[in-house]
Amino acid sequence: MSDHHTHSHEPGKPAFVVALAITAVYALIELAGGLWTGSLALLGDAGHMLSDALALGLAAIAARLAQRPASHRHTYGWERAEVIGALVNSVLMLAIVLVLVVEAVSRLRAPGPVAATGMMLIAFVGLLVNAVVAWIMSRGERTLNSRAAMLHVMGDLVSSFAALVAGAVIYATGWLPIDPILSLVIAGLILYSTLRLLRDTLHVLMEGVPPAIEVGEIGRELAGLPGVVSVHDLHVWSIVPGKIALSAHVELVEMQQWPAILAAARALLHDHYGIGHITLQPETRDAPGRSQTSVIRLWPRGRRPRG
Repeated sequence: MSDHHTHSHEPGKPAFVVALAITAVYALIELAGGLWTGSLALLGDAGHMLSDALALGLAAIAARLAQRPASHRHTYGWERAEVIGALVNSVLMLAIVLVLVVEAVSRLRAPGPVAATGMMLIAFVGLLVNAVVAWIMSRGERTLNSRAAMLHVMGDLVSSFAALVAGAVIYATGWLPIDPILSLVIAGLILYSTLRLLRDTLHVLMEGVPPAIEVGEIGRELAGLPGVVSVHDLHVWSIVPGKIALSAHVELVEMQQWPAILAAARALLHDHYGIGHITLQPETRDAPGRSQTSVIRLWPRGRRPRG
């Protein structure tokens, strides 16, 4: 979109850098607090926040790369750098979940002492810090890259709240297993969100059809334009989420009609489906060199040739 790079809270912008700095500084404070209190939930939250600082840094770098213009070597530009950033961050989150689960199981088998009062204080401040960072992040453009960074931040927000609850339970009852139990719950929530993000990211990288698009419907509408016999070799994919590309071969009754058909096809694809990158190749049935490797051939309803 034309205003995509003008938003004040996108990765790489000053507000985003402030969020990164806040996250990194408080991660170190929380790490020290977790070691002091002996809380696994705090240590897990500190680990999340340290990874968040890395994740936000990766997001900022990817967003900056995505602003590079198209070139002879990268004809679509660098926008997919944000998708790659989302992929890296998703894999990083999976590693964090694994570490959390291993540590939580170990702590369940052998609970250690926890300084509940200090744990609650540090967790409460961490909750406020993560809420501020989440607010900054939520005001930005929702790309896969920013979603991945936001996923880290929301994981920390939930972790801080869980650490606060665990501290309160330990303070009131002395029941130590609540600390690793809540860590396992946090890991499960983060895993669910991460797998969804990873699925969306891989779908874009594999050039899958965008979820809101039905290829057969588009093919039939193109084939239904006046002067069009059929449509084949139709492909639809996302360059990045929200930017859709299409290519197809269009078989015509007469080549002289192509300028009008092209204008109608572009208007149809742009207005009805939001497709901005369109490549259509016209051909007639008797044209030399006509493609014989169709992956999909579509005729308007009621106009398919017999035999």
